[in-house]
Amino acid sequence: MEKHLQQQKSNCIKVVLFGPESTGKSSLAKFLASHYKTHYVEEYARQYLQEKWDKSGKVCEKKDIIPIAKGQIKNENIISKKANRILFCDTDLLTTATYSRLYFDGYCDFELDKFSKYNYYDLYLLMDIDIEWVKDDLRDRPNERAELFSLFKKSLIENNKNYITISGNFKKRIKTSIEFIDNFLNLQNYN
Repeated sequence: MEKHLQQQKSNCIKVVLFGPESTGKSSLAKFLASHYKTHYVEEYARQYLQEKWDKSGKVCEKKDIIPIAKGQIKNENIISKKANRILFCDTDLLTTATYSRLYFDGYCDFELDKFSKYNYYDLYLLMDIDIEWVKDDLRDRPNERAELFSLFKKSLIENNKNYITISGNFKKRIKTSIEFIDNFLNLQNYN
């Protein structure tokens, strides 16, 4: 197994904010981490690809996928040691694999595919597209949001992930997320 794509064991509950671009994942991850007095793992791809764009004006290439995946898991493994009961992940390897297949004609590196299924998360918050799309240097599919949402939802279903769809304005997203997470924590006797 490629150790650089493998999660380290952790006692914390891991929650992934999942879905297409510009759906509020980062904002909600920050808020939830603050609410639960814990940490969150930022989306490594954003940092990596923004630096690439700023230096060369180039977008994601196939050769970038594994470095992005390794960076994401490395950060998750480091931050999970500091987490207070729960860790919020602003993306995961299943996200990276989904985007790889989307942008590279169905291609997904074998190791990435394996670990996108092998690494474990307790809950997924599938972010709906019912908020305004915000343009930036990296976002490129404002007219394909419905198709992307369906693709991400299909990834969760095919991989038998425990998820809920989060929709509405930011206040409603917060309320729905907290109710779902608190219910899970109560069921696990984790309070």
